[in-house]
This record gives sequence, C-alpha cells and structure tokens, in this order.
Amino acid sequence: MIESSSPPPSRPSGPNDRVAAIWHLLWSLGVAVLLGATAFGLLTSDRLVQAGLAAGLIPGLTGLALWRPRAPPFRLILAGLWFAAATVAVALAGGLAGPLATWTFAPLLAGLIIGGARERALAATGSVVAVAVGLAIAVSSSPPGQPLLSGLAALLLVGSAGWSLLVAVARNEADAASEHALRRRLEQILQAQPLLSLRIDDQGRLLSAFGRGQAGVDLADLTGEGIFGAAEARDRLPLRAAIDLAVTEGEARARFVPLRAMDRLFEAALRRLPDGTVLAVLRDVSDQQAREAALDAARQEAETLHQGKTRFLANMSHELRTPLNAVIGFSDMMRQRMFGPLPDRYLEYANLIHEAGEHLLDLINDVLDMSKIEAERFDLARQRFDARDPVSAAMRLIRLQAHDKGVDLHGGFPVDPVLVEADKRALKQMALNLLSNAVKFTPRHGSVTLSMRIDGSILEISVADTGVGLSPADLERIGRPYEQAGGSDQRRQGTGLGLSLVRSMAELHGGTLAIESRLGEGSDFTLRLPIVDTSARPTAEVVPFPGTAGADPA
Repeated sequence: MIESSSPPPSRPSGPNDRVAAIWHLLWSLGVAVLLGATAFGLLTSDRLVQAGLAAGLIPGLTGLALWRPRAPPFRLILAGLWFAAATVAVALAGGLAGPLATWTFAPLLAGLIIGGARERALAATGSVVAVAVGLAIAVSSSPPGQPLLSGLAALLLVGSAGWSLLVAVARNEADAASEHALRRRLEQILQAQPLLSLRIDDQGRLLSAFGRGQAGVDLADLTGEGIFGAAEARDRLPLRAAIDLAVTEGEARARFVPLRAMDRLFEAALRRLPDGTVLAVLRDVSDQQAREAALDAARQEAETLHQGKTRFLANMSHELRTPLNAVIGFSDMMRQRMFGPLPDRYLEYANLIHEAGEHLLDLINDVLDMSKIEAERFDLARQRFDARDPVSAAMRLIRLQAHDKGVDLHGGFPVDPVLVEADKRALKQMALNLLSNAVKFTPRHGSVTLSMRIDGSILEISVADTGVGLSPADLERIGRPYEQAGGSDQRRQGTGLGLSLVRSMAELHGGTLAIESRLGEGSDFTLRLPIVDTSARPTAEVVPFPGTAGADPA
C-alpha cells in the first residue's frame, strides 16, 4: 500500500479562505450603502430600520477584518454572530412585513461561505429563528411599508446568494478536478511500482490490480480462481489461511510457488484495508532465498572448518604433550646429574632444553585450553578452597622470572581465609597469566603489584604494572585469541592466548576482566569473579606478600 507523506490538496475553508473575505467585503459595502442612503434621506426609513442595517453590518465587517487563518472556534463564533445579527436586524425592521425580511436567509448564506458542518448547522438554525421572530413581529404589528428599501435589501441578499452559488460550483469543480488528478497520480504511482499489488476480497477473488506483472504470474489466471489461480496446488491451503489471518488480525505473509514458474518462489504480503478488502503485494523472493541458502551453506561450512580446526589443535596438543613430557623429564634428570657428572657445556644444553620444553608445554596447554573453550568442552571443576592459595602459588612461580628481569614483585592478601567456590586450577592459571603478562611488559627496575580484595560475593584480583602500557588501538583488540601487543621481543615470548584465556575463564565463572592502560604509564588488569562464599566473610585487613627476595607467605 502506498501512503503519502503529505496530505492531499484540498480547498481552503473557513475564515482563512479569500473567497469568504470577498463575500464579507461585498456584503459590508452593500449594507453600508443602504445605511448611508437612509442616513442622508435618500431612502425613506426610521431609526429602528437604521439600527437593523447597522446590526447586519457588524458580522460582515467582522468576517472581513478577521479573514486570515484562525482556529476552528472562530468560525463557529462568526456563524453565531450572523445568527444574532440577522435575527436582530429583522426584528428591528418590523419582522417579515419589514424591509429587511429577506435577511432571514443571510445566516444560511454566510454558513455556506464560512464552511464547516457545525457552522452551517448553526447558521441554518439562525435563519429559522429569524423567520420565526419576523413572523411573530409581523402578526403582532403592521409597520409601514418601505418598498424601495425592501427591494434593495432583497437585491443584496439575491446577489449574495448568487455569489454563494458561484463559489459552491467553482469549489465543487475544483474539488472534482483535484480528486481526479490525485486519483490519476496514485494510479500512475501504483502502476509504475516494480511489485504486483492486488486488491482481493476475503475469498481471494480479484477486485483490481496495480503494478508490473511478475514472471510466473499471469493476470489471466487471477480472473477465475482469484489469487489462488497463480499458486501451485499444494500452496493454496497456506495462502487461504494467510488471507483469513489478514482479515482477522490485520496482516499476514505467505510464500507460494507460482503455477507457471515452478522454479520460482513468491511471497504475498497481505494487509486488511479499511473497506474490509485485502491488499496483496506479490514479490519474487527466489533470489533472496538463494542468497539465504548460500549464506546458510557458508555458515555451516565455516562452522565445520572451525570445529575441524579445534579438533585438530586438541589432538595435536595431546599428541605433542606426551613426548614433550619425556623431553622435559630427561633434561631435568641431566640437570640434576642423576647418572653422573656432565661437562659444563652439556649441562648448559640440558638447562636450555628443559627451559624450552617448559615454555613449549605452556604454549601447548594454552592452545589446548583455548580449543576446549571454543568447542564449549571446557568443564569447570568447582570446589571450595581458600583463594589465597592458588594466587600466592602463581606469585611464587613468577617470582624467579621477575627477579631475573629486575622487576619488583609485590602483593597483598586479606588476613582471613577467602573461601570461594571455583575451579582452583583455572584461578591459578588466570593469576599466573596476568602476572606473567605484566612482568613481560615491565622494564628493569619497574614493579608489578597484585592485590586481592572482597566486595560482597565478588572476588577482585588486580594486577598493576609500571610497564610500557597499551595504546588505544591495542586496547580494542587485546584479549582476543592470538592478538598481541608490544614490540617484536615481547611478541616472540608468547602466542597471544594468555589474556584471551583469562577473559574466557573469567566469563565461565560469570565474571569479567577489565583493562585500564595508558601508553608509557603502565596497565591495570582487574578480575571480578562472583565466587566468594559469603557465609564466611574475610576481614578487610591486607597482609603484604614478600618481595622478590623474601620468603613464601605463610
């Protein structure tokens, strides 16, 4: 259905109509001439007739002065003024036997000029009342006749009536022309539209058609069985149900295969019109369906490839860990000289093999964990424990790395146990990844600080560093799998999975990872995990974790 954004053109009405102003002007001039003639003795009259003429002049001047656009109440007031003025003029001039008897029709003419149903009704009532008042006065008295004045007053009224008739005819012709032009314009728009629009009754019979024909839909097929004549047999029942739904609910949609083009698919958008008929807009959606099918196939292919990649990574990680554990174990035995002394060079090689093996094992574990998370096969082993234990263990593991790099490591924990319900290994892994990341990006003589606090049922772990910081561009992408920041030296130390694992594991616990950083001023990573057992709240007091050279915490 086509809806215009602007209202259709219509004739102006009421006091904002220039025609009404001209009519009031002519009336005022005619009454003024009569009043002047009686005042200068050119016409025989008494003071009561002159007062009646003056009363008839008042609504004419009012309509002339206030013809510009006004609110609808003004038109009603003007019609009421004509009501009162005509009644008073006829009454003062001697009723129906007086010279102004014909003015009983003045309110009716004024109402036709002013326009509006209420205004015309009020003006017509005024004419009836004026006739009744004039008749009553004529019966009760016999005023002297004034034939010349009566004729001129009647002539003025006849002239006004003729003007009103001409205006009404002109308006009707303008309305008809405007309506015809609007109808032609709408028909042209409907015929030029690329879709086929059908107006049907509640039984599907064709009433009218607009728009261009569609391949597979012949209008000749619609004249017999209506819209059902265009659909393949098995689609006619759903189309019938859609029409019934549109009649009852206002709108509906249905798809059908056209009888003349079985390889195409059409959609009928149905909408109930105000007259009870139904507008059916037919659209060929074959290409759209093909695109949807192609997108669905591409999505399924992408999901299959993704699942295959995940399975491959998981299998390769599992297969690599077994021999890698042997490499790490044998290199550790060589480092400890369990089978006798080794030359210094071989001992150095054993240390390098062990260090590289541990690093590679960490990377494989990260890849395996990320693959499980992406495949939604990472299950949390929740248990009740003191959250300080895995976090302090992570600090002990990272302390040697911080010492070798010349970075001060600090930490603070609540004095009382922090009982939580969570995956202990995952919590340790999150703390270890945050600490390792902070140490990696903090230059010598910098510092890394871990703090733990409790906020209701929220465990908050914050790791702040005085490192190189992150740029706004890095902040937008950091935390996604395989995304890295920093220089090439830092990038070679990892795979970009550390922060993404932290974020994913935090989300598995129902928590979040927040990152605040400024380039050159350091970073602050904050974990908020809703895992605290609130039945045993710890105190707010914090005990410091020893520095890199101190002993382990109790």
